[in-house]
Amino acid sequence: MGILTLSEKIYWGVFYMHRKTAVITGGGSGFGREVALQLAKKGTNLSIVDISEENGEEAVRLCKESGSDAIFIQADVSKVEDVKRYVAQTVEYFGKIDLFFNNAGISGSGVRTVECSIEEFNAIVDVNLKGVFYGLKFVISEMLKTRGGVIVNTASLGGLVGIPTLGVYSATKHAVIGLTKAIAGEYGRENIRINAIAPGTNETPMVKAYPEEAIKKMAEAVPMGRLGQPHEVANVVCFLLSEESSYIHGAVISIDGGASAL
Repeated sequence: MGILTLSEKIYWGVFYMHRKTAVITGGGSGFGREVALQLAKKGTNLSIVDISEENGEEAVRLCKESGSDAIFIQADVSKVEDVKRYVAQTVEYFGKIDLFFNNAGISGSGVRTVECSIEEFNAIVDVNLKGVFYGLKFVISEMLKTRGGVIVNTASLGGLVGIPTLGVYSATKHAVIGLTKAIAGEYGRENIRINAIAPGTNETPMVKAYPEEAIKKMAEAVPMGRLGQPHEVANVVCFLLSEESSYIHGAVISIDGGASAL
């Protein structure tokens, strides 16, 4: 094909994503919705998985406005039967799963680690670790049937460093990175490519609800002097899901304005 011009690269990049099928957990808001909207513009079929029916249905509406076919599946990723169901319903509707943004997660109440209640500990582990594992288990099983796929797991800055008052969250995100690297070693030769992202603090709806002074302090702690924007994370995720990143496998990409460099 020779050296491609910029317009040709854009064309083939969009063509590659056209009519691929992507599953996005936590797809109703935040990073999940931003990724869904970007993929919708490329013609990707989308299975939006979220625990919130309102958020999920709104994401589907926006994706369809961009010309994509999209469905919403309400599911709690911490429940194995719900995960089996979102995988089965996606395959039943679209016939396959090519791309998986394994993104759903929760943080915590912000107490010192040993003060975390057993109930909160279990909830965070159930969503952030078990939910990610369940998704990998059942999505990869489908990808093997179609001889490949691409996965991006959402880890965190907290998966690279310890974050005081978010100890359990941080532990689960370290675990997500461990799963990513292990699966990279296990399935690369079967054409399943997997990476993780490690976002820092972004101006998501959850963060915007914090007191203004708290947001200002978080921004001041970042070397770039500001918080990230969800679309900046989505840009990286869509790159990792695309053919443009075809030789990136088992990597953890920091998207944190330099916070993990300190």
